[in-house]
Amino acid sequence: MTSGELTSVLVTIGIVVLFCALILIGWRNMKRRQSGIPAPYAGFDDEPEHQFTGMYVATTRYEDWLDRIAVHQLGVRSNATLELGSGGVHLLRPGTTDLHIPWNAFVKVARSAGMVGKFVERDGLIVITWTKDDFTFDTGFRPRYHEDTAKIYQLLASHQADAAEQETN
Repeated sequence: MTSGELTSVLVTIGIVVLFCALILIGWRNMKRRQSGIPAPYAGFDDEPEHQFTGMYVATTRYEDWLDRIAVHQLGVRSNATLELGSGGVHLLRPGTTDLHIPWNAFVKVARSAGMVGKFVERDGLIVITWTKDDFTFDTGFRPRYHEDTAKIYQLLASHQADAAEQETN
């Protein structure tokens, strides 16, 4: 290897390290700016009535699907199992913190083609809207099997309808 080639390799490595450092600094600063966002609900005992595998995409601010929540490990994309039980929604995420949403915090469900860097076919993502301490979140889940998308949506929409009915009574 000539000295010119060695210099080029070292410069390239230096640039890559610099970009990685800038990304880490940006992530740390975003977590600092979001420090006031409430932590998710603690886990609760619940027997799963339905279970689906897929990918936890991210949690964002309500209706701002490009503003990833970095705190509380909510911005970490991972494989996940979505469980629906009598107490709420559970996103079990191996390698990171699980996410639990009790039914009384569940607001609505929607379908989307994408959110925060994950874009799929039309209506391929399930977006669950939920609240905690007057802060509203949107959480994205991508089912592994296409046919599960409609099933999950219908199950969550039925809870949404039940909640709306209880409010009117």
